[in-house]
Amino acid sequence: MMEQIFYMKWGARRLCRFSNSRGLLSNSHAQSNTLKSVTDKSITQEDVFQTTAEYYRGLLEACIRSKSLSQGKKIHQHLVKNNTHITGSAVFEKLAHLYIACDEVKVARRVFDKISTPTVILWNLMIRAYAWHGPFEEAICLYYRMLELGVRPTKFTFPFVLKACSGLQAIEVGREVHDLAKGLGLDSDVFVCTALIDVYAKSGDLGEAQKVFYSMPHRDVVAWNAMIAGFSLHGLYDDTIRLVVEMQKAGTTPNSSTIVAVLPTVGQANALSQGKAMHAYSVRRNFCNDVVLGTGLLDMYGKCLCISYARRVFDMMGVRNEVCWSAMIGAYHVCDYMIEALALYDEMVLKTTINTTPVTLAVILRACARLIDFGRGRRLHCYAIKSGLELDTMVGNTLLSMYAKCGVIDDALRFFDQMVFKDTVSYSAIMSGCMQNGYAEEALLVFHRMQLSAVQADVATMLCVLPACSHLAALQHGACGHGYSLVRGFVTETSVCNALIDMYSKCGKISIARRVFDRMDTRDIISWNAMIVGYGIHGLGAEALGLFENFLETGLKPDDVTFISLLSACSHSGHVTEGKHWFNAMSSDFNIIPRIDHYVCMTDLLCRAGLLEEAHNFIQTMPLKPNVHAWGTLLAGCRIHKNIELGEEVSKKIQGIGHEGTGNFVLLSNIYSAAGRWDDAADVRIMQRDRGFKKSPGCSWIEINGVIHAFVGGDRSHPQSAWINRKLEELLVEMKRLGYCAESSFVLQDVEEEEKERILLYHSEKLAIAFGILCLSPGKPILITKNLRVCVDCHTAIKYMTLITKREITVRDASRFHHFRDGVCNCEDYW
Repeated sequence: MMEQIFYMKWGARRLCRFSNSRGLLSNSHAQSNTLKSVTDKSITQEDVFQTTAEYYRGLLEACIRSKSLSQGKKIHQHLVKNNTHITGSAVFEKLAHLYIACDEVKVARRVFDKISTPTVILWNLMIRAYAWHGPFEEAICLYYRMLELGVRPTKFTFPFVLKACSGLQAIEVGREVHDLAKGLGLDSDVFVCTALIDVYAKSGDLGEAQKVFYSMPHRDVVAWNAMIAGFSLHGLYDDTIRLVVEMQKAGTTPNSSTIVAVLPTVGQANALSQGKAMHAYSVRRNFCNDVVLGTGLLDMYGKCLCISYARRVFDMMGVRNEVCWSAMIGAYHVCDYMIEALALYDEMVLKTTINTTPVTLAVILRACARLIDFGRGRRLHCYAIKSGLELDTMVGNTLLSMYAKCGVIDDALRFFDQMVFKDTVSYSAIMSGCMQNGYAEEALLVFHRMQLSAVQADVATMLCVLPACSHLAALQHGACGHGYSLVRGFVTETSVCNALIDMYSKCGKISIARRVFDRMDTRDIISWNAMIVGYGIHGLGAEALGLFENFLETGLKPDDVTFISLLSACSHSGHVTEGKHWFNAMSSDFNIIPRIDHYVCMTDLLCRAGLLEEAHNFIQTMPLKPNVHAWGTLLAGCRIHKNIELGEEVSKKIQGIGHEGTGNFVLLSNIYSAAGRWDDAADVRIMQRDRGFKKSPGCSWIEINGVIHAFVGGDRSHPQSAWINRKLEELLVEMKRLGYCAESSFVLQDVEEEEKERILLYHSEKLAIAFGILCLSPGKPILITKNLRVCVDCHTAIKYMTLITKREITVRDASRFHHFRDGVCNCEDYW
């Protein structure tokens, strides 16, 4: 007993010397008096324990007030070494409190877990620490553990746990907390109610939030702000402003937090006058020194496209943090001032000590993508690697988009493979990039990888997948995408239905496209345009005109794209009179000024009908300067109708403007070849070569059991090439028996007729059809897609193939769909 008292006397003296050297105890009399009591021989062991514990608590309380983490750790170390004389949990609760106050939540939790029966105050502190610093799930788990152990929550417990629910949008947990608060009679407490409003509002249940709000016996400014912030968060501008007015009528004056809560929805609604009024109110109330409010104001002006005001607010701010700089750079980006955004970023880096945040870097990368500034984007990627920001998923996704928009899809795919964390946006970004650069097949492969991963596709993903299916005419993949959209509920989105209409139309299933169109809950102008285009490319001009009449009856106004779709449909179907009528009605009835694209459609309409002179006069008298596309359309008409004289004149016009591609060279060469003028055709090809233009090879592809098989003219690289060629030889014999004669005028080479026939036999579309005949069951329809217009010889040969194989063959070329059945094409040789 005496040895223990001696040990405790020594410990107390040592503790006093330690605390005095650290300045934690300033009262020397208190020290001496306490030590004297410790040395009193009549003192009990419990008294000494209590006195020592009080010293520890006093020291830790001083550390808490001054947030002296290092000194607190030394006390903790002392406690660990000499804890045999400390009973009870009060000292360790103080220690946990210290770590919480110094934001050392993990250490605080380790101390907390060693306390056998923590007080409700410590439970609240621990829950609050997780609610503020995360992870939010731990706050909720602690709350449930507290209830399991029979600890009764107080009015302070609920706001803390509800804050965690708000961060997770865990509305069901929030409802349980609400029910318990009701049971304890705390549901009218202003702090509890405010926290409940915040949970319900952020989780999207604004009705329940209003119910709690209007049941409150007293509403302070924080409660009003929570309700206002909820409406603002969901972009409900009118309701947000109504609440602000109601708040003032109730006698509560808006503070700076109120204005900060309202400004985002003001910016989204582009309500510039309302934003200016709030700015003026802030100036009168002297709120503008608040950096958070200043950032909100410049962000609002940026979203309202008032960049001069945004910059003025930015320049007047006395203190600028990283959020402020990021908001100003973002405002420049929103207002399409990309160069200014890059210049401001350079100023931030060179003239301040502020570190680049992931948000700022993402905005700057978008600016680089917009400017196609690949060099700078690559340098920023290097910076992201050095700073570790590359690991941020948002930055990684923006890098993907930057590479794709700069046309460097190989680097984008390589970076995508290297990304550690991928989310839905990552997959959507790389698929979108593949589609933008013409890599539709790669986009589908990425989607298959996504399906194998744990990442779920969303609407944006499907808006990348379905166009890829459209481009490849991959009907099986598209149908699977449709099924997936049905299961996930995406077909309620108008944009997804529009993509489905386009996909089925371009995969040859116009009837299914119409079925999707008819079942849509809401149709926008894109829906109608997509369906009209679908009818047009299938040569169903009458259906397109009928649908357009239905469209006008809905009260919607057609746009310039609607008329391009309609005129194109008239062109493919030979509806010359109707096409002329609606072209004239554009300006007279709908106040739409025709663009060059409309004039090109009209030229195509006249050329296909054989009205070459009228088309020529139409181009010469049009109010716009004819471009290469307009003259090229007339040149194509000259090829179809074999008008060499006009073709040469048009070709000179094109040469004066400047060729944009190989198409017009090929057309003129075909005209000469068809007339047997081989030397002139050769001269055109030499001119094409000398000017650096290379003709795109004809390519056709077919989908067999979900696999895309592509063929190039004369191609022997396919594994089944020998088998395919034998089938073509067999078909050629059968076709000749039925009267087929090769159209040798479409062979540009000056070779023997027999060789010309061999060249024509191995055109890409014939190879694809032969492969389809070999792989698909008898009688099953064949759909192939070609990157160029189908040639006249192939068009004729396919008619015979349908008679021989007794099956329907559909060819989608660069111009339209050709549906071959029983020796006839639905285009009636008009394409």
